[in-house]
Amino acid sequence: MTEVSLRQPPGLAGPARVPLTLAEEHVLLLWQVRANAEKLLAAVEHGRWPGTELTALAGYARAEVLRQVSDEEALLFPAVPVQTAAGLARDHARLRAAAELLTRAATGEQPMDPARLAAVVRDFVTQLGRHLRSEEDLLTSGRAPREVPGTVTLGGHPHEWYLLTEGPVADLDVLPAEDAVAAAVDRLLRMRRGEQVELLAGTDLEPVWREISGLSPDGYQFTVLQDGPDRWRMQVTRREGS
Repeated sequence: MTEVSLRQPPGLAGPARVPLTLAEEHVLLLWQVRANAEKLLAAVEHGRWPGTELTALAGYARAEVLRQVSDEEALLFPAVPVQTAAGLARDHARLRAAAELLTRAATGEQPMDPARLAAVVRDFVTQLGRHLRSEEDLLTSGRAPREVPGTVTLGGHPHEWYLLTEGPVADLDVLPAEDAVAAAVDRLLRMRRGEQVELLAGTDLEPVWREISGLSPDGYQFTVLQDGPDRWRMQVTRREGS
């Protein structure tokens, strides 16, 4: 079984701490993937099909690992030699394929027995860890890891949004005020059909409703549970046909 640690990622003060270097982003990604993988592998070892754990791992891989891949290709690869970027891009293609396989397994499109699933998950964790180490070595080019900026400092997507908004209830007050609406919209866009999420905030949630309605006019149902003046609560349901 892949050995992982569920402790706080080393070097980061907490889940709300924004990783500013590439190495810190990689620590957060690998820590979260390993944490989800350990839960899945533990379920398999206890003879249970890990449906919930597989959905969580596949969701994180699709939403955050592939987002990192995309941001790196757009923001970091142009600054490195073409040959280096091409090799890293091939690794990214393999990661995309692995994340897609996990997604198909989670949705039932790719039937797997528990032993096969466990092997796929172990391979994914190993592949990701190996790639992140190799990528850091190639992108540093003799510089200290702390000198290589993370994608978020160049306009990439903050991975902390996922950790702070995932789940059936998302409290937007734990996010920086300037990120709250974007993080909420990001959470709603990755909802599954029929899924419900409750948004909480100390400010009016209308900006979230307005933006998501513009992106998907008929995709969501909104139910106001509390309309201020000190607390706003809204239940959002992803429509089955959307």
